[in-house]
Amino acid sequence: VSDASGCSMIALLHTGAAKFPQSLLSRSRQSVSLLFPAGVLKGFSSIVSRKLASHGFGASMAAMSSFPPQRYHYFLVLDFEATCDKPQIHPQEIIEFPILKLNGRTMEIESTFHMYVQPVVHPQLTPFCTELTGIIQGMVDGQPSLQQVLERVDEWMAKEGLLDPSVKSIFVTCGDWDLKVMLPGQCQYLGLPVADYFKQWINLKKAYSFAMGSWPKNGLLDMNKGLNLQHIGRPHSGIDDCKNIANIMKTLAHRGFIFKQTSKPF
Repeated sequence: VSDASGCSMIALLHTGAAKFPQSLLSRSRQSVSLLFPAGVLKGFSSIVSRKLASHGFGASMAAMSSFPPQRYHYFLVLDFEATCDKPQIHPQEIIEFPILKLNGRTMEIESTFHMYVQPVVHPQLTPFCTELTGIIQGMVDGQPSLQQVLERVDEWMAKEGLLDPSVKSIFVTCGDWDLKVMLPGQCQYLGLPVADYFKQWINLKKAYSFAMGSWPKNGLLDMNKGLNLQHIGRPHSGIDDCKNIANIMKTLAHRGFIFKQTSKPF
């Protein structure tokens, strides 16, 4: 049987199955299986798919199962929770430090870093802070200091291969506050250095506004609503907010959006 005939038979089975009686379809599949080994069938199927795609067929199916190439191998989704009150206390201190490692090709979560941090300037959480974040006193008491957590972040980054110069990764936050204000501000207060990988990021609000043409005034809630997504977990839980950010990114990537750095160089 020639290649053309083989391709025609396989294309028939792949694209026209719904139009044929089940008994005929079954016999056709058996005949093709006898004529071609499984590996050859797979190769023919791939050829057929490419041929169809070149003529404009199957593009929507391809879009449903793949994403356009992104500029980064990995996106590191981050969302701090910090000590807070009304009126605001100073300095604020990070009390939850979550990061999700998102594969830039599949937009799936590959690894998670998640630690709570013990505040030292205002070690007692306020009722307002607990109500807002869901973080109770027992979750931060006895936990590592920010310096220790930053050391563990660096160890995690190394273990995940993210410090390899050939691997392109970038942090993603909902707004600029986390990496423009909160982390550098607390590190300056404590006399700690800020790692270079924290000095560039993607502000998801800006990315969303580029993709959708409107500014998400209420942050994650507006972005989920605009994309018809269900909100994951509770608002102002750092790890849950990261999951929402990741879900929004995956949805935008699915629509063809290419993420770019939005922060200005330090």
